Amino acid sequence: MAVLTTENKNTMVHVSTSIEEATESVATNRIVYDTKDLNLWYGNDHALKNINLSVYENEVTAIIGPSGCGKSTYIKTLNRMVELIPVVKISGEILYREKNILDSNYKVEDLRTKVGMVFQKPNPFPKTIFENVAYGPKIHGIRDKKLLNEIVEKSLRGAAIWDEVKDRLNENAYGLSGGQQQRLCIARALAIEPDVILMDEPTSALDPISTLKVEELVQELKKDFSIIIVTHNMQQAARISDKTAFFLSGEVVEFNQTNKIFSNPSDKRTEDYITGRFG
Repeated sequence: MAVLTTENKNTMVHVSTSIEEATESVATNRIVYDTKDLNLWYGNDHALKNINLSVYENEVTAIIGPSGCGKSTYIKTLNRMVELIPVVKISGEILYREKNILDSNYKVEDLRTKVGMVFQKPNPFPKTIFENVAYGPKIHGIRDKKLLNEIVEKSLRGAAIWDEVKDRLNENAYGLSGGQQQRLCIARALAIEPDVILMDEPTSALDPISTLKVEELVQELKKDFSIIIVTHNMQQAARISDKTAFFLSGEVVEFNQTNKIFSNPSDKRTEDYITGRFG
């Protein structure tokens, strides 16, 4: 496999898994999200242009690109959060499990029970650690204390934070560190038993140790969930993702196996970006 040689070698990341192995693994997985000719405007600003992407089960799909390229806008279309902005206009299709979520008959509440979201900055509720995780199940009608206890413990274990907070469940979540708060927010997302987890730059506000814990957690979570992560950190994308999409000026310049993107990109603009020539 050809490997790029550039002046900025520190930015390049070699991923050891072969393209052939990655391709074989994809063949056994089903498509979760299938975006077809998606266009989005904020008023007159054409923010997303003819986006075509397929996201597969039990994979981590990374979205990279410079600031303002449409990364966060795209991920927020996947749970229709972008519709909260009044001036937004959308065309095209976003198929989730073969159903178009942009269809007027598709209930956004149904979508968000299957698609969890973790934001750039930790956003725990001003409640106890327990109540943060139990919030979603309670909204969905679960009141049995024993069942809630089981859900909270399972979710906190799933987010790799149970051992750190099991004796503090009745304390306010704001007393946790930033990294712990972010993992608590991941636990909160897990509590509704989603199918997909969307992450919008989930480690950008964290220190290196907390970032590593979240990255390790993502690798564990993909065994049970499909994960789409927006990241400004290209090394992070190379470390944790199976596929990477490079966005530029609202377009998908290149979308491929992560090892292909970082070792032998097809588009000169991708090479220029990952080697630090711009962005």
